[in-house]
Amino acid sequence: MELVEGVATVEDLDGFVARLGAVGDEHGATVQAFDARYVVDRAHLERAVELADRAIARGENVARDRAVEILLYAAGTRQIDRALELGVADGECPAVMLVDARDGTDDPTAAERADGDVVVFDSEGPKEADGTPVDGD
Repeated sequence: MELVEGVATVEDLDGFVARLGAVGDEHGATVQAFDARYVVDRAHLERAVELADRAIARGENVARDRAVEILLYAAGTRQIDRALELGVADGECPAVMLVDARDGTDDPTAAERADGDVVVFDSEGPKEADGTPVDGD
């Protein structure tokens, strides 16, 4: 698991979430964004990943998506709408991006490859952290 910390500027939350999913798919990893003000420490998110993976392995998961299941455990609730409060929102906020190989074993370098991807979304679309527009392919 890799964590990328910074400030997320989100003007299109649906686009932001879709892009995180696309980055994850492209790199064979799960990517989830958290409002950093609600994350205690690295161990908090490591434990959320462990518990989400355990729930999925047992068929006890609430969410169909691993990233959402991780969010549920990080929030300490099984209610998706309540857990979303831990995620980033429209506007600017301190953020932590969690990047983790899908099952913890797929590709140990997936997180390292994905951790430099898009963190900025505005009305002009996705941008790299340096402000360079991202090709929509």
